[in-house]
Amino acid sequence: MLSIFIGLILLIALAYLGWSIIWVAPLAAGVVALLSGLDVYTTYTDTYMTGLVNFVKNWFPIFLLGAIFGKLMEETGAASAVAKKVTQLIGGKRAILGVLIAAALLTYGGVSLFVVVFAVYPIALELFREANVTRRLLVPTFALGAFTFTMTSMPGTPQIQNLIPMDSYNTTPMAGPVIGIVTTLIMAVGGYAWLAYREKKLSAQGEGFEVREKTGASKADDGDAPNWMLSLVPLIVVVVFLNIVNLQPIYALMLGIVAIMLINVKMYKKFVFSINEGSKGSVMAILNTSAAVGFGAVIAIVPAFDSITDWLLNVSDNPLVGQSLAVQVMAMITGSASGGMGIALGTLGDTFYNLSQTTGIDPEVFHRMAAVASGASILPNNGALLTLLAVTGLTHKETYKDVFVVAFIIPTIAVIIGIIMGGIGLV
Repeated sequence: MLSIFIGLILLIALAYLGWSIIWVAPLAAGVVALLSGLDVYTTYTDTYMTGLVNFVKNWFPIFLLGAIFGKLMEETGAASAVAKKVTQLIGGKRAILGVLIAAALLTYGGVSLFVVVFAVYPIALELFREANVTRRLLVPTFALGAFTFTMTSMPGTPQIQNLIPMDSYNTTPMAGPVIGIVTTLIMAVGGYAWLAYREKKLSAQGEGFEVREKTGASKADDGDAPNWMLSLVPLIVVVVFLNIVNLQPIYALMLGIVAIMLINVKMYKKFVFSINEGSKGSVMAILNTSAAVGFGAVIAIVPAFDSITDWLLNVSDNPLVGQSLAVQVMAMITGSASGGMGIALGTLGDTFYNLSQTTGIDPEVFHRMAAVASGASILPNNGALLTLLAVTGLTHKETYKDVFVVAFIIPTIAVIIGIIMGGIGLV
């Protein structure tokens, strides 16, 4: 158990200091293997690399197409056109609210978290530039809009974190609607209040939007920028074909890319550059994420891992506490909400379902609390956070304080409130 703790602290500390997770993750995994008495070479070449490769296998097409989609939106000026219109509608001073709403709508609409990051980032960048809001709030705004309430607590969300518990508890995506709505409000309102406070504080200190060449705003001239309504079409195409037509995300993204090109055919000279740059960016983003997933795979085979699950199971007489802690801790260790929940429910799901039958607590409550707890887990080694940092070009030092508040502290408060509600019979 000490080996897991040391490895996790090493990974978090070095990631926070800005060391690349691509080599820090296997280093930390090697430390865990060594201290646990496992063969370091075999653990790295087999367990670690299997976890890494499986993630790349499952997600690289999404990363690739999503990055190209976002880069085309940026280079053609489509993102700028939409951003300027959104600024007019919500006001130039509400950039954070605009990005938050955009990310939340797409996530609840079923768009993959990674796709949301790639698709909305160019728009977010323009909104923040227009409103002169510091870049460091980009990451916590995305984290709040895409990685918290729309991912875990809103009843009916199609994100995988809300679908995994269905098999364990024989429930539907709408499970625990009252608890889901209350925890959603806690995360959404509380998180936005914190970000609004931080924006005012940083602005008062003279910190505004900083132009950076690598991740600057759209290169399109104002005279060449497409109409804002036409610029919305690619985003609508992705959402409609993904959720209504029920195409696979790969095909939906391909259609979105084609839509951008057709609408901006006069800018065809930008296409090759955008595709090349988007492709390069996708490789670094997915390697950052998959490196952390490989570390989680090593943790799962350490003998002491079973002791951790036993402790979590018996930590409280209230089974909702045990389940929520089990899911949250596993998600923190693995750096993945869905991965941590999958491990926790795969190991203890039957146990908690039986407890729901004997204690009289509705299985829907277990479902909703498992989902909410999975999202209250974003440490510096979190795969989605690492991807977000890679896409935005920001660092842990610049952003993690605010991410910790909106994507860990406030969601944890929501977990506690949800457990109390479930304990008194609310569903």
